Amino acid sequence: MKVEEILKSKGRSVETIEADATIAEAIGRLNGPPQIGSLIVPDEMGQHPFAGLLTERDIIRSLGKYSSKLLTMRVGDVMSRNVPTCSPQDNIARLMQQMTASRYRHLPVVERGQLVGLVSIGDVVKGRIQEMELETNLLRDLYIARS
Repeated sequence: MKVEEILKSKGRSVETIEADATIAEAIGRLNGPPQIGSLIVPDEMGQHPFAGLLTERDIIRSLGKYSSKLLTMRVGDVMSRNVPTCSPQDNIARLMQQMTASRYRHLPVVERGQLVGLVSIGDVVKGRIQEMELETNLLRDLYIARS
């Protein structure tokens, strides 16, 4: 299964937040609706598909570092930068390896220098389960046909 198939199923819209928004605002956005695990931070200069990614993990780690001051800090101060990306043509087996190696649970999808979606580890696992169910059913049908 390719990332493109995941995007067809879940859609290509991504939730964003500006780098100068406060962490308190970001927490409100993450809590939804819809409840989500990350926010894309757009590149204000327009030179890159995005400037960074703010995740729940970024907030928790920063809370330990900055304590209650965190809520008034800016998203740009704690967001993840240089986030790995994927393309719509990537297969989910490669994404699973990439997510495991990089420790990112959300990957922006970039095509021809443009942000076209976001996939989460949950999306990838769901896609892999669908693949495995299809393979299992095909093998079962083949076994029954040969019996």
